[in-house]
Amino acid sequence: MGTARLLLASAAAIGMLASAAVAEDNMNGMITKIDRLNSTISIQQVQGGTVGANGGATGPVQEFKAKDAGMLESVHAGDRVSFSTEANGSRTITKLQKAK
Repeated sequence: MGTARLLLASAAAIGMLASAAVAEDNMNGMITKIDRLNSTISIQQVQGGTVGANGGATGPVQEFKAKDAGMLESVHAGDRVSFSTEANGSRTITKLQKAK
C-alpha cells in the first residue's frame, strides 16, 4: 500500500510540473520588425525591473508567430511591448501589449 501511495504522489507531482511547463512566459521587449502578411513579429528582449535602468536590449532578436494576426495591427517597429508566448517551444505569441 505504501508503494502505491508513493507512486500516486509522484504522478501528481509530475503532472503539476508538466502543467507549469505549458504555461505562458511573460516577457518585455522592443519590436524590431513586423511582417503582417505572414503574421510574424521580431522582438528583442529587454531587461525588466529597475536594475540597469538604461532599459537596453539584453538578448538576440527572436521571431515569433502571432496567434491572432489582429494583435499586430496596433504596434509598430520600435515600440516597447510586454508579451506572452506559449512555453511549449512553438514560438507563438499569445498576448501582446504596448508597454506603458
